[in-house]
Amino acid sequence: MLRGLDIRDMLIIDRLELAFQPGLNVLTGETGAGKSILLDSLGFVLGWRGRAELVRAGAEQGEVTAWFDLGPDHPARAVLAEAGLTAEDELILRRVNTRDGRKTAWVNDRRVSGEVLRALSDTLVELHGQHDDRGLLNPRGHRAMLDDFAGLDGASVRAAWRALGAARKARAAAAARLEEVQAEEDFLRHAVAELDALAPEQGEEAALDTRRRMMQGAEKIRADITRAAEALGLQGAEGTLSDATRWLIGAADKAEGALDAPLEAIERAMLELDTAQQGVAACLDALTFNPSELEEAEERLFAIRGLARKHNVLADDLGPFADDLRARLAVLDGGAADLAGLDAEVAAAEAAYAAAADKLHAARAKAAKKLDTAMAAELAPLKMERAVFATEISAAEPGSEGRDAVAFTVATNPGAPTGPLNKIASGGELSRFLLALKVCLTQAGGTPLTMIFDEIDRGVGGATADAVGRRLVDLSVKMQVLVVTHSPQVAALGGHHWRVEKRQDDEATTSTVTQLDPAARVDEIARMLSGDTVTDAAREAAKALMQN
Repeated sequence: MLRGLDIRDMLIIDRLELAFQPGLNVLTGETGAGKSILLDSLGFVLGWRGRAELVRAGAEQGEVTAWFDLGPDHPARAVLAEAGLTAEDELILRRVNTRDGRKTAWVNDRRVSGEVLRALSDTLVELHGQHDDRGLLNPRGHRAMLDDFAGLDGASVRAAWRALGAARKARAAAAARLEEVQAEEDFLRHAVAELDALAPEQGEEAALDTRRRMMQGAEKIRADITRAAEALGLQGAEGTLSDATRWLIGAADKAEGALDAPLEAIERAMLELDTAQQGVAACLDALTFNPSELEEAEERLFAIRGLARKHNVLADDLGPFADDLRARLAVLDGGAADLAGLDAEVAAAEAAYAAAADKLHAARAKAAKKLDTAMAAELAPLKMERAVFATEISAAEPGSEGRDAVAFTVATNPGAPTGPLNKIASGGELSRFLLALKVCLTQAGGTPLTMIFDEIDRGVGGATADAVGRRLVDLSVKMQVLVVTHSPQVAALGGHHWRVEKRQDDEATTSTVTQLDPAARVDEIARMLSGDTVTDAAREAAKALMQN
């Protein structure tokens, strides 16, 4: 609920503070007194787009502050949470407009963007008037209004639509992958066959290179290694050490132990010599190869390196590269079967969506008849018993909200052509249509706590104006209602009454707003009945209206 509005230096308002109340709040005053400026100021602090020049002449900046009460489940709390703002029981909005056009906004003393203000305003205030293209007159919102009236949330349709979108996306991605692979099928099959035929192994290129270099240098080093083997053998070091050992053993008995250590050293040397001989023999065995073996190693090494260059990968990566190509071939070979499966999933998702959309359509069709009946009952007291209101449901492009387009249409008389509200109805008729529609929609709940009607009673009077006022009173039982009116019948039914006046002096023109006590209300309603000259008869008529 809107609790208060503080306006400073906006248009012809220098300083104004209003404290609104629950129920029906009425604002009256002469044409041009500044009632529209109040709405412009409220729209400014709520982030609505409006007049470009709002700062009062001579002021550096204009400022508007509005504060609202929020219940524990108020939808504004979700908007605040999404914006990273702390939700409290009181919501304070403040917005400043400087002379050079810069606009700055705060929510509970936290700076925010205009988008956050507009998101909050959708949960706080609803404005209705003859030129209201943001609300009931906008066909884009009619489907949501019908769903609210019927209590339909459409969750199953939205879930089915998301599932259908996911299925179609998966199918499209698979088809794109298959098309990409089909374009390179010849390359893939040739490359995989070539890699499979060669079957390179991890680390094989380095091993072949080492073996090749060893074989290439074998002839040069084999002779030296053979001579070294002979020098270590019986004709060389081994024979010499054996002779030395035999001679020293023969002399050891007479050396009184002096030869024990040398004999042990020679024994160790013989063991090391044996290890050396085995290593040299193994090297000679390794250097012994078939001449064709070098040729075969070189051919395989060059083949591996050639494939690596061809595919622009490292030799050790040829194996994983081949695995990747095989996987792409598997996509190609199994692509038709995969697509068939995905087609079946898309068909199932389409059927599920169609079933959910059809169910929602049936519920909407039922709700449309109920709304049309409710509207007929509301239009009769508003002296429009011959008018016909119809909720038309037509086919629309499938989407997350179903396959229905909803439009509220009217015919002012039976047999007359039907059309959109704002195309068929006159100003006074349109006001009554909007009010009746709002009453019907409000009965289903789910509307903002503060509703503003801007001269929605224009063009009607007498009993019709009284009927309009009584419906505004009915609305105000469930929510706060603010109405800007020129109708004394409507003003007389207000629970709280403000008069807007324009004052002029030699220096400036300003607009003021005064909350009226019961006596002042009588005078204001009498003025609305009789004009500038308020007579006793007009006062008595005003009292009669207020008593009724």
